[in-house]
Amino acid sequence: MEQIRWIEDPPYNPKASFWTRANVGEVLPEPPSPAGWELVFSNGGTVRGWRDCAVNRLGVDEEELDPDPNRCDFIGLIGGYGYLNATWIRVWGERTPGMSAAAIDAAYFGDHPDVPPYVKEPWHENPRTTAVMEKWLGWVLGDMDQSELEADRQLARQIRAERPDLTKLTDVELIERAISMRPYCRRMFDQHINQSGASAIGPGAIAAICAAIGRPADAMKLIAGLGGVDSAAPSYAMWELSRMVRASEELTRLFDQGPSGLYERLRTSGRPDAEKFLAAFADFLAEYGSRGPNEWDVMADTWETNPDIALAAIDRMRLSGDEGSPARKNAERVAERERIRHEMREALAGDPDTLAQFDAAMKSALTFVPGRERSKTNIVRVIEETRMALRELGRRAVERGHLDRPQDLCLLFEDELRAYAEGRLGDLHELVEPRRRYYEWLLSLEPPFIINGPPPPNTTWRRRTEHEAKAARPGDVIQGLPGCPGKARGTARVVLDPLDPTVLEPGDILVAPMTDPAWTPLFVPAAGVVVDVGATLSHAIIVSRELGIPCVVSATDATKRIPDGATIEVDGDTGAVTVISVP
Repeated sequence: MEQIRWIEDPPYNPKASFWTRANVGEVLPEPPSPAGWELVFSNGGTVRGWRDCAVNRLGVDEEELDPDPNRCDFIGLIGGYGYLNATWIRVWGERTPGMSAAAIDAAYFGDHPDVPPYVKEPWHENPRTTAVMEKWLGWVLGDMDQSELEADRQLARQIRAERPDLTKLTDVELIERAISMRPYCRRMFDQHINQSGASAIGPGAIAAICAAIGRPADAMKLIAGLGGVDSAAPSYAMWELSRMVRASEELTRLFDQGPSGLYERLRTSGRPDAEKFLAAFADFLAEYGSRGPNEWDVMADTWETNPDIALAAIDRMRLSGDEGSPARKNAERVAERERIRHEMREALAGDPDTLAQFDAAMKSALTFVPGRERSKTNIVRVIEETRMALRELGRRAVERGHLDRPQDLCLLFEDELRAYAEGRLGDLHELVEPRRRYYEWLLSLEPPFIINGPPPPNTTWRRRTEHEAKAARPGDVIQGLPGCPGKARGTARVVLDPLDPTVLEPGDILVAPMTDPAWTPLFVPAAGVVVDVGATLSHAIIVSRELGIPCVVSATDATKRIPDGATIEVDGDTGAVTVISVP
């Protein structure tokens, strides 16, 4: 590839050489744009927030970390893609009472075959960290105060509510507004890492107790239907909108023409049902418009910038009968959870210490699993404010003939954005075009899921089109990890892009490479979900348990091995995906 300015990889550190796409692949499924990385992640943004949490909450010594405070030892870019430093996450597990590197591996990787064995080194021990973590665990399993998280929620909502009329701001004011969101990203990501760490403790303890009394399969059922899971909330709202469509002949006619251009057709219809729907949809966008595919990168579209993305999901939901209500499925999970909790408490009645641990673990799980999702929602709301300011400036650049697309402005770095806003840069095509070609080349690559050692240059990475897997035949079983209990049999629909879910019909099995919140609404009409990668804290698991849909994650190469249109059975209790027949 031609030499261009792009985001630099962090220096290689042999002390912490194990990196992974696990978990971070749900936050940054695609390479971040230069503006997205600099305005949200680096230069005092979210990566600094992670460092803040590690030092101020989790007891990591500042001297153990990179001397550059704007670099983070825990997350970084390799070859243009986001990676999580698994060495440090394992070390955190080893330093935390009751945790271990093995438990961390189970949470992040499941049974992935390429995970290197953990080898303990002297620096992995730190008595100060362990002492801090003992106090932190007292919060996680004790008072569980969530006032900080709630304050962040209120702040994020206030920032959105007080958004000025961006069309009235000058170019410089737009850039200043975009940059002004960075400290909020830092603050809220600090809380997100805090919530993420806490969300693993309760479920881990529940799993251990269930296994000890011979009921291991009940562990996942005890953390289903938790309520208050923000990443599932849009699906409930979309369902209600889909009922409006289903009840209206006029709306049905408009939706039957396909999702492309649907928002414009609704807007220009002038019919009463369309106006009523648009009013409800406007409320939906005001609340959830910051969500969308690759929502953590400001270059990506969200439901607010491209409403047709959300309407495409509503279009799939409207085909389901009322019996497909996600609220109904959730209620079934809640009832099952409470039944099992009652049985567990009875079984532990003769062991008051273990019973107290079980009760604390249940309360912790019901607090912090939803808390983790809420902390992400808070950040995403703030990122949307950065995105919308840049999108307005990009719109103006298109009007001036300086760009072809508003989102291409995000291919500039922060200093270049300032220069353009101040009139020191004019036509941006010569600057942007080679970067857009480079970005498209990055998208053609398949980043290694695991890197252990000096990172190979991305020019040696496999192209996505080069990754082949043997097609499954009738009777073959693809073994993954159980995500949400239950069995489902149906037609497999391999969906690689949440922007185009038109092949998914009610009762089909969604087979996806990974999921982020943009995929969540597609869970509702599906009878089951199968995901190539993932583990116990994966977004797919949390949401499927909330919506009551059988789910299997870490089904390696499922999107390549399962033929589209095959009949498959998903066993969310065992993690087995069985191919019944192929077209």
